[in-house]
Amino acid sequence: MGGPTLVFTYAGLSIITDPTFSPPGEYGGLTKTRGPAVPVQRLGALDLALVSHDHHPDNLDADGIAVLSQVPVVLTTSAGAARVSGALGLEPWTTVTVGAVTVTTVPALHGPPDVAEHTGPVLGFVLEADGWPTVYFSGDNSEVAVVTEIAAAFPDVGVAILCAGAARVANRGPEPLTLDAARVAEVAALWPDALVVPVHIDDWAHFSEPRETFTANWAGPSDRLLLLEPGLRTELK
Repeated sequence: MGGPTLVFTYAGLSIITDPTFSPPGEYGGLTKTRGPAVPVQRLGALDLALVSHDHHPDNLDADGIAVLSQVPVVLTTSAGAARVSGALGLEPWTTVTVGAVTVTTVPALHGPPDVAEHTGPVLGFVLEADGWPTVYFSGDNSEVAVVTEIAAAFPDVGVAILCAGAARVANRGPEPLTLDAARVAEVAALWPDALVVPVHIDDWAHFSEPRETFTANWAGPSDRLLLLEPGLRTELK
């Protein structure tokens, strides 16, 4: 959909990540350069929302909150649940079951540790279901060490959906607040057989490695990288 927003079908559920559907403009000091590739009216029914955090407009915006009001199960941080009506707030390493899917919340650091304490709490998610590949959605995590811990707990991840784009904002120092292409390659090495799906590489001015730059900087295995085109449906086999 653009930004960190992905809609996918998994084990009978229609799942959305970090809904961002507001039009281009200025939001909380961040500049959105393009609207969603698919309008809200074309989304169809959703069963589950994975909201890595609610307090930054490039991961959840006003129109995204309206989408969440129509989703029966919304998972987010404990802090975010106090602000997002109807959401279930969770701490890392919590497991819940939604339909045939087991969802485990996992850690994320939105920048180096000394910065992450100021950017606020973020979650990642691991999805498991019988007969389906294990899926990891990183949320806004920048630290490979965090994913190393997750890989130790879930060594069989088959699809890694990674918030990349090397987000940077002036008041949070020079280090990226999300993964850059080099760090995505390091994460890919933790799961040598996983398909890597970068998101969070489109539509915001503070992404210092947008799609074209990410592609130019990618040095990992090309046969394991899936760059989705916004607005188009892709079937994984």
